[in-house]
Amino acid sequence: MIKVGLTGSIGMGKSTVANMFKNYGFPVFDADKVVHDLYKKGGAAINTIKNFYPEAVINNTVNREILRSFIVENPDKIGELESLIHPLVGAERDGFLKTNKNKEILVFDVPLLFETGLNKIMDIVVVVSAPYHIQYERVLSREGMTEKIFKGLLAKQLSDDAKKSKADIVIKTDDSLKTTNNQVKEFISSLGIKVN
Repeated sequence: MIKVGLTGSIGMGKSTVANMFKNYGFPVFDADKVVHDLYKKGGAAINTIKNFYPEAVINNTVNREILRSFIVENPDKIGELESLIHPLVGAERDGFLKTNKNKEILVFDVPLLFETGLNKIMDIVVVVSAPYHIQYERVLSREGMTEKIFKGLLAKQLSDDAKKSKADIVIKTDDSLKTTNNQVKEFISSLGIKVN
């Protein structure tokens, strides 16, 4: 089994690339989706967030916008929040590994791969990248996104250049989907695995 860490800053096209791996039949652990599920009604993080910042829990669901705004206003609280949520995500990741232990490639889609040190348990790290002006356009077109939130999110991540310098492979997403898909295909082939 080859563990592929897939990362990239917000708006770089990481989810698109993750879906391409899925389309080739490789399981993808989506850290963001896991967090969404933990924050949903009945999710494992509800009580944790209630204790951390009660205003963010509405109708027994974590309101991500309220929580995000709180973190942007109180950046010193990021570490505390991460220390509460990362173990829950880690438990889900362990389950994913067990379930898919017979697969050739497992992809771990983790936005904060380097920041959390998870790159150390991966066999190969793929960084998804695009020029800043494309990233800016993509992110600011998202619902509820503001320039302040965008800058706050970038501030807690390694820069794109730093990520690329630590990557084994960089996949660029500033051209067509076909071009991006060809890069994914070439990468999989480079591991000695045939895809159609």
